[in-house]
Amino acid sequence: MSTFKVSNSVIYIGCDDKDIDLFESQYVVPNGISYNSYLVVDKKIAIMDTTDKRKADEWFNNLEQALDGRTPDYLVISHMEPDHASCIQRLAEKYENIKIVGNAKTFVYYKQFFTLDISDRAITVKDGDVLDLGEHKLHFIFAPMVHWPEVMVEYDEKDKILFSADGFGKFGTLDTDEDWACEARRYYMNIVGKYGAQVQALLKKAAALDINIICPLHGPILKENLGYYIDKYDIWSSYRPEDDGVLVAYGSIHGNTGKAAEKLGDILREKGAKKVVVCDLAREDLAEAIEDAFRYDKLIVCSSTYDAALFPIVEDFLYHLKIKNYQSRKIGIMENGTWAPMAGKLIRAYFEGMKNMKICSNTVTIRSALKEGDVPALEALADEILSL
Repeated sequence: MSTFKVSNSVIYIGCDDKDIDLFESQYVVPNGISYNSYLVVDKKIAIMDTTDKRKADEWFNNLEQALDGRTPDYLVISHMEPDHASCIQRLAEKYENIKIVGNAKTFVYYKQFFTLDISDRAITVKDGDVLDLGEHKLHFIFAPMVHWPEVMVEYDEKDKILFSADGFGKFGTLDTDEDWACEARRYYMNIVGKYGAQVQALLKKAAALDINIICPLHGPILKENLGYYIDKYDIWSSYRPEDDGVLVAYGSIHGNTGKAAEKLGDILREKGAKKVVVCDLAREDLAEAIEDAFRYDKLIVCSSTYDAALFPIVEDFLYHLKIKNYQSRKIGIMENGTWAPMAGKLIRAYFEGMKNMKICSNTVTIRSALKEGDVPALEALADEILSL
């Protein structure tokens, strides 16, 4: 990805990574990821974050192209995670007079990642401080736990740009042609999802700003219909369901629980459910399953009993929901077991520990394989969850 102008004075200097297989060593990214970085050119020149070490050489080339012989005055560090901060020491070694701008926690983390002493060049800012570049004045707005403790965003009052750190980011390179919401949702739910209250606090601060452009650290620069993106973030961060629908997520050892889950999906459709997604947790991307669990207002979890416990992939799914602060949903449960079904009890315990959950009163129990006599119980479960 070559450099380009975001505005007359702001230049994109980030990089697309099309070769990465797993983002954060866990999320499948079929269309890669972008590591966004920006240059604000004024009387003083500020670099807004660096990049991942995978793209260090390309990023330095982009930086030099955008600088066009000039020397940067500042590096602003919004977020110390390595996919944005890997090049800080190398940059500081290259430009010996550059000032490094961060907050107190930024520099604590800097020392944990790097060995170069930059204490004589560090500028420690507080929430509400302003960095004067000339015509451009960067206002620092702290956003702790969105999604690390040191995160801050910057607002350029001249061009009305919000440099939003990981906020409003998405998977996929900048030249990926796809719907924004799908991969932005998967990105948000899995990476930031736990910290809804902190995102809500940031949205309240942002509401007081006149924003024309949002420049995230991943994904496309947002210039049009900003209300759409902000509304999505408001929904996601307040844990409200985005759509009326049912996710039927199952773990099946020999396929019998899967057949029961598919049958339940058919029954739900017949009974008028607006949207039904049936998901084999062992074969589909777990991050997609987490995304859909947050997207829809209803979730039915179906699991075989395994070693007197949950089928492992179901346990993993429920654990991820728990640590991402899953809440405010309607829940149904189906279990399977040949001699001692235990899965339903364990699934229910997970959801009883979450906030504002409406759980169907009865657990459907399948004994080994689905039979005609089990269908009325599936129909009753469908009726109950659709009426909650």
